[in-house]
Amino acid sequence: MCPAFIQGDMESKLISGAAAGAAVAQKASVEQILAHCGDAHEFCAALAKLFGLRLTEVALLRVDKGLLKFLFPEELKTAGAIPVSSSSAIAAHTASTKKVELFNTFAKVKHARVFETVRLAGKEDSERSEQLQIQKLMSAPVLGPERKVAGVIQVCRKGFDLGTAGPDFTPRDLQQLEAASAVAAKMPFMKENG
Repeated sequence: MCPAFIQGDMESKLISGAAAGAAVAQKASVEQILAHCGDAHEFCAALAKLFGLRLTEVALLRVDKGLLKFLFPEELKTAGAIPVSSSSAIAAHTASTKKVELFNTFAKVKHARVFETVRLAGKEDSERSEQLQIQKLMSAPVLGPERKVAGVIQVCRKGFDLGTAGPDFTPRDLQQLEAASAVAAKMPFMKENG
């Protein structure tokens, strides 16, 4: 091996080590922010703040007898539930694959839109909220013991189009959402009778 290759390899190990250290610190700060939330509303409000989102851009669903039921936003609790086996709902796909997902061109993704038509009571943009569509979305499974799916967290950016929806979500954002889902898994409100 030539010395240049060794140096390059060492630099990449240092960089990946620094990235891993940053990821650990990031996870710890997400846990510190979210761990003291008492209910689903507080948790979602803290999550919205963490990502710089409107409260109407956060959703939390819990699995109950094969259905994903909304814990938040409040307006969607009575709007219906999503079968975990659904082939058209992104939340169901997240639950069935147990993988985080990121869509920065979500409006182009084929998906069930029924819950997007429900008017949410967000004071930030109440007069125009029904006109805003989900443009960008991240979805993460909430995994309980033995990697059993307890629910799904989704955060999005809404806008009239991609340009008005705000910045793209990044891989770092996805890591933060994954860390948030690990915190959610330990919360009483994610348990069936919690």
